[in-house]
Amino acid sequence: MSGRARLAVCALVATLGAACALLPLVEPIGWMFQAALLLGLVTTVGALARRVPLARPLTVAAQALTGLVLLTLMFARGQAVAGLLPGPDAFREFGQLLQEGADDVGRYAIPAPVTTGIRLLLVGGVLLIGLIVDALAVTYRSAAPAGLPLLALYSVAAGLSKGGAGWLWFLVAAAGYLLLLLAEGRDRLSQWGRVFGGGPTTEGRPYASGSAGFAAAGGPAPAPVRTGRRIGALALGIALVVPAALPTLGGGLLDMSGRGRAGADGGTISAVNPLVSLQNSLNQPEDQEVLNYRTTTPDTRDLYLRIVALDQFDGAAWKPSQRTVVDVPDRLPDPPGLAPDVDTTAVNTSVSTAKWYAQNWLPMPYPASRVGIPGRWRFEPEGRTLVGDRGQNTRGVRYEVESLIVRPTARQLAEAPPPRRALRREYTRVPDSLPPVVQRTAQQVTRGARSAYAKAVRLQDWFALNGGFTYNTEVRAGSGTQAIARFLEQKEGFCVHFSFSMAAMARTLGIPARVAVGFTPGGKRADGSYSVGLKDAHAWPELYFEGVGWTRFEPTPSRGSVPDYTISTDAPDEDDPGRAEPLPGRTAAPRPEPSADGGSCPPDQRRVAECGALPPQSGGGPADDGPTPGTVAAGVLAALLVLLLPAVPLLWRIRARARRLGAARGFGAGRGSGAARGLGAGPGRAGRARSRGPAAGALGPWRELVDSGWDYGIVPDDALTPRKAAARIVRIGELTGPAAEAAHRVAGSVEQALYAPHPQATPGLADDVQRVRAGLRDAASWRQRLRAVLAPRSAVRLLWTVSARASAALDRLRTAIPGRSPAR
Repeated sequence: MSGRARLAVCALVATLGAACALLPLVEPIGWMFQAALLLGLVTTVGALARRVPLARPLTVAAQALTGLVLLTLMFARGQAVAGLLPGPDAFREFGQLLQEGADDVGRYAIPAPVTTGIRLLLVGGVLLIGLIVDALAVTYRSAAPAGLPLLALYSVAAGLSKGGAGWLWFLVAAAGYLLLLLAEGRDRLSQWGRVFGGGPTTEGRPYASGSAGFAAAGGPAPAPVRTGRRIGALALGIALVVPAALPTLGGGLLDMSGRGRAGADGGTISAVNPLVSLQNSLNQPEDQEVLNYRTTTPDTRDLYLRIVALDQFDGAAWKPSQRTVVDVPDRLPDPPGLAPDVDTTAVNTSVSTAKWYAQNWLPMPYPASRVGIPGRWRFEPEGRTLVGDRGQNTRGVRYEVESLIVRPTARQLAEAPPPRRALRREYTRVPDSLPPVVQRTAQQVTRGARSAYAKAVRLQDWFALNGGFTYNTEVRAGSGTQAIARFLEQKEGFCVHFSFSMAAMARTLGIPARVAVGFTPGGKRADGSYSVGLKDAHAWPELYFEGVGWTRFEPTPSRGSVPDYTISTDAPDEDDPGRAEPLPGRTAAPRPEPSADGGSCPPDQRRVAECGALPPQSGGGPADDGPTPGTVAAGVLAALLVLLLPAVPLLWRIRARARRLGAARGFGAGRGSGAARGLGAGPGRAGRARSRGPAAGALGPWRELVDSGWDYGIVPDDALTPRKAAARIVRIGELTGPAAEAAHRVAGSVEQALYAPHPQATPGLADDVQRVRAGLRDAASWRQRLRAVLAPRSAVRLLWTVSARASAALDRLRTAIPGRSPAR
């Protein structure tokens, strides 16, 4: 393999090594195989362009054009010219996907799902970094500056992940960069002269590495060394500074890392999707207190601590709309839609958050009338939420909230007039991708209900009581249209699935709906205060009724409390009881009836497992977008490759040993030519000339003996004769008795095979090699024995063989080009 080809391979490995730091950020990791494939194709195009050769700028341009075409085929094929070439429509599609990817990065917590936009960011980013590294290190022959784009790639991963990208990924990225530097250094040294200590070569590959000397006096110029040191110092400084300056991706509404999203006066805010962090909170092995509070109401069943409302459903996820924020007024505006004749009670609540709990949205009862809190906070009127400004978060804050407990009657809700047209239009919007089964199921569940209130109660009871649903926090969080359809079919999930599905179904019935995220009231402590923990994280639907406003419903079984106005008998029409029967053809699983406190299990009892058993849970569930059979097959194949890759050196050594010793036992002359290579500069030439006779059976065992010593740390020295090489193995390997004698016999047989006028076959050489191997194994430590088996050093010959064949193939390709001669 030529120096440039070696550099190209090392540049590819270094880029993929740095890209591994991105793996913990998203799941699944199939995008990595796509990036590796595309980067390999771009690297191959660069190698061919340099073989032609093209001018350096043209080489880089050819690689960039290839990468653009590949990205077009993967992400914008439908908008490409002739399905291949990128045109204006394709670039517009790229722009839209990049914008969606940026939005998804801010929406999801780690590990984020690989949406199309995120996949384009990942694959395109790795491809761009790989192109820059290849151009610097290979095309322009300057490997040291190539570390800067590699560092940028790693720094992005370190800055976006919690606590950095992890020491393992740093080692992988650093190893790839060092490999690139070593390859460039070797290429530079080869241009000064032949490297001493490397021994003879095997088809252009060194038999073993040795000391770094030169045929010519002197060494590399000191200037590149100084440049490398400066770049290394700069890279180290950037590695320390950049991750600290980057924002984190692990925000989440319920996460501990604060992420400022509030703008200045008159600006807008947005929030990340709570799905992943909410599920992580519910699945924590130990509950941890998020906040505690004292309140003036003796009944806290309706005192949900609301964080944010998700009011936009785009088909991929429920998320909050961008809203204008203003300064927090002394008294908050009246709740929208609340009429004076509805019973309300003013409640004062004093809240204290934990010092570790840092996120930007302020948990508080809904609807709040007044908030007293220090710091920089902003008010969003539509959702009636408070959000931190310029890094302000909830870590260790104390605040006072005056709020209302709204107690409408069933009659008031049933007789509510139609909502305003603008509000109805905004909050009943559903995406075109919503499967028809969602609306069809909603209509079946609510058949016969005459009011929006009755329909809402039927939906709630179908989910919570008589629909056969199972509560399971292990099901993957999904909020897309397909996830809702699967949830309705498989009937298993947690609060996210229940609330999102009920809100979507309510919208299909013309009822304005959104989803609130926050905490249930928590559990009472001995001192009269209430404690709210991670496991109290919750999501619930809010439906709008004119005259009452946004009204809470509770479709999730065994969670929270069912509102009194949904179980009241004060119904205006006996023919419209607001209760639903199971759908035809469905088997209704028995559901536990609500207890006296509304069917809720107090959170303090849930933490110590004093409640009754929850419905049976299973570990699987629907995902947002299920994998296709092809994706599953590719994932299985990739997993097998990952598992088999570390076993390649072991398997190759077993095969090579069996071939060499088998040839010795059978005196296989046909295999001697391969075994004779690499025995030494002088002996090797003689051996290759004589390896077709019956004495070739000695060459395979000798090669196996040398490699066995190499596996146990005895690096071959091809400047020695076989006799001296055997004595060196005996001395370093501390061989004695039969093992030492066997090593000398093998050396004597190979000298006879190489130099005797009429070499004779020597029987028993395979057994002698086995004795030597046993002696080396007995004298080695357990670490050396383990490495000799699992990661044998002599397996590097496999890489040399592959690179030699690749180089020969490139030479044949170059010869086939008219007017070109084979590479030197």
